[in-house]
Amino acid sequence: MSTALAQLAQPFSFDHLEQMVVANGTIARLLLACLLGSLVGLEREIHGKAAGVRTNLLICMGAAFFTLLSAVLAGDASPNRGQVASNIVQGIGFLGAGLIIHNRSRISGLASAASVWAVASIGMACGAGLYAAAAVAALIVVVSMEVVGFLEQRISLKAYTVTYEIRGRDQTGMMKSILDAMDHAGQRLTAVENDAIGPLQRVSFPLTTTKRRHERLRGKLLAEPAIDALHTFRDPEED
Repeated sequence: MSTALAQLAQPFSFDHLEQMVVANGTIARLLLACLLGSLVGLEREIHGKAAGVRTNLLICMGAAFFTLLSAVLAGDASPNRGQVASNIVQGIGFLGAGLIIHNRSRISGLASAASVWAVASIGMACGAGLYAAAAVAALIVVVSMEVVGFLEQRISLKAYTVTYEIRGRDQTGMMKSILDAMDHAGQRLTAVENDAIGPLQRVSFPLTTTKRRHERLRGKLLAEPAIDALHTFRDPEED
């Protein structure tokens, strides 16, 4: 009976854990996961996304550690050595869903959720000792975020939402100018907000379209004499 208990407790012993750390290069795997997760997080941080360096670092390191612990907790003789690691995908799915925001007629955060999913897979690769594959995957994620995102904006492929804030003293004239500019751009005016600060009138509205059409609308609005000032704001979480 004592022998059976000793075998059962063996996967959790400190000696076994120390041997695993030294033999399998656990520290190196965790540090590499932190490094690669930080690289992806840095790209997200530069673009003002909620899931930045710390978030991606912890996700990548956590996925790597869970992958390592999965084999240790199961033991050498167990056929379920990947049982803990298999639940990482489900857990990251819930975390990624929390980054997706559905606001009115637009959805934002999809790229951030996808990057979190990819970072978890990079961490699992680090935990499994697949260093080269993890590094290549991290490079692909960073390049795809930067290059593909740049190309989408460059060729005016992807639509994104901008909030236009127009200021002036003649609200009726401003509204007419806005409607004329929107008609000229072939866009529909929705969700208009009006307020006043003393004699200054302010009108704001969101518009989802491509970069080229945003530029055309901005130029048209700036040419209207009833508009004294035009400001545009883009949600940093807009992907």
